[in-house]
Amino acid sequence: MPRLNLDGASAIVTGGASGIGEAAARQLAALGARVVIADLQEDKGTAVANEIGGLFVKCDVSSEEDGTAAVAAASEMGPLRALVNSAGLGRPGRTIDRNNEPMDQSAFDFVIRINLLGSFNMLRLSAAAMAKTEPLDADGQRGAIVNMASVAAFDGQIGQAAYSASKGGIVGMTLPIARDLSAVGIRVNTIAPGLIDTPIYGSGEQSDAFKAHLGQSVLFPKRLGSAEELAFMVVDLITNPYMNAEVIRVDGGIRMPPK
Repeated sequence: MPRLNLDGASAIVTGGASGIGEAAARQLAALGARVVIADLQEDKGTAVANEIGGLFVKCDVSSEEDGTAAVAAASEMGPLRALVNSAGLGRPGRTIDRNNEPMDQSAFDFVIRINLLGSFNMLRLSAAAMAKTEPLDADGQRGAIVNMASVAAFDGQIGQAAYSASKGGIVGMTLPIARDLSAVGIRVNTIAPGLIDTPIYGSGEQSDAFKAHLGQSVLFPKRLGSAEELAFMVVDLITNPYMNAEVIRVDGGIRMPPK
């Protein structure tokens, strides 16, 4: 059974202007996909899109209007066959602070809105477009969706209540959505990354020392993962026709401590 052929098809990568999303966009483009970079970082997103022969669409993933525009742009370039939900953020905050004051509810809500509700928004809109495409094979396969959760969904640390809840929600919705979309031949999988070397850590000597220290907590290899290594799994989950309804940790075997 051959892998899913992306040549001439379109794909959407949210958060595709940098980090894991950028690496995934580049690898999908290398397979012939026409990639829409759906991101808020206009300069970076446009630069990446130009380099890979794709298209940048400014997109707040929690906005139905923005998500619809991204899906429409992708569908104009070819049948939509892949969505990578890589946009996300984290805002640490303890449930109560050192003065025993409660966490700002709006801070919790914001993380949930972007990470969880935004992922579902892009997923539902993309799935509707995929369902209208012609099947690719005798199985009736039409496309694949990869969500980005986190090991924080399982090993949430102090101050990660909002982030862990948002990523745990993504893990929890993977199976039921895969079941929903099985009727139209769309597969759904989720990746839970560990400590990944992305621009969030900054650059320079101090940053390198901090990343090396973090890497010592990884089982093996004792380093941070690369965005490219995460993108390898993204591509495998999209192109392997028998991967469905799964949550996979890509983390070097790390289990996060309380702090």
